[in-house]
Amino acid sequence: MKFIAVLFALALMSSAQAESTLKTVKSKGQLVCGVSQGLPGFSTPDSKGKWSGIDVDVCRALAAAIFGNSEKVKFVSLSAQSRFTALQSGEIDILSRNSTYTLTRDSSLGLNFAPVIFYDGQGFMVRKSSKIKSAKQLNGATICTQQGTTTELNLSDYFRAQRMKFKPVVFESNDETVQTFFKGRCDAYTTDTSGLAAERTKAPKPDDFIILPEVISKEPLAPAVRHGDDQWFDIVTWTIYSLMEAEELGITSMNVDKMKKDKDPRIKRFLGVSEGNGQALGLDEAWAYNVIKQVGNYGEIFDQHVGKNSPLKLARGQNALWTEGGLHYAPPLR
Repeated sequence: MKFIAVLFALALMSSAQAESTLKTVKSKGQLVCGVSQGLPGFSTPDSKGKWSGIDVDVCRALAAAIFGNSEKVKFVSLSAQSRFTALQSGEIDILSRNSTYTLTRDSSLGLNFAPVIFYDGQGFMVRKSSKIKSAKQLNGATICTQQGTTTELNLSDYFRAQRMKFKPVVFESNDETVQTFFKGRCDAYTTDTSGLAAERTKAPKPDDFIILPEVISKEPLAPAVRHGDDQWFDIVTWTIYSLMEAEELGITSMNVDKMKKDKDPRIKRFLGVSEGNGQALGLDEAWAYNVIKQVGNYGEIFDQHVGKNSPLKLARGQNALWTEGGLHYAPPLR
């Protein structure tokens, strides 16, 4: 049955690719973006249904690049189990849902991963009252985790490598997983460290919980698109790079209009004053200007949603630009 389901998904994917994704998106008049079911800092709807977060802003940036309007996005909330099928079948145009870029997902699922937007790693959260200070003290522990994620495999690998035992408590829904942990059924909860920080803000008393120091995996989180449409992949890729390039060039949502008058040839190319980049992508020459004007550069997005101006208050760390000791690096936009 699983094999038949894969064949069906691939057949739907081929049908969805009969027409270029860019043309399809333009004909619909909006981008359809797959996001999580609610993860603070990455994709969360407010009481009026307005979405916000890093993953959300990637899609808003893409809409700004295509339409010149960052609001032309429809957000579709997806579970970990349904996210890849939704992309394969053409239900969504892009998956921007805190998903880890891995070899098997990139190859066997028929996906292409765009540049990493958040470098992360898996960790553990426990109650402060447990007196646990290290993951190496979790031998025999009951651990809550979500089904259909890289977290499950990493958890098994870590405990096997440490020659420890654990009892998994697995749920399909992330909310159910977290709430079960908060209610005391599990000794620990494991997911990406950014997710731990985000979920801790939902606890009745966040200060009652601590995140252990160990990071047990590499979790490069990146948006994904379907195989077979190189132009669409290029547009998504360079839209993400434009966020990083703008930060490196010192271009922000507040000064972008002033920067259009700058004499630096890199800035002139970037903002479409000098033509060429837009034509290469099949977009308006002002595509990057629209992205930064309406959404901001990567640093602005990070600070607002997960950094110093957010409840999560995460340090930039690996997510700083390469010029600041981080891993983010945009190839030349020329």
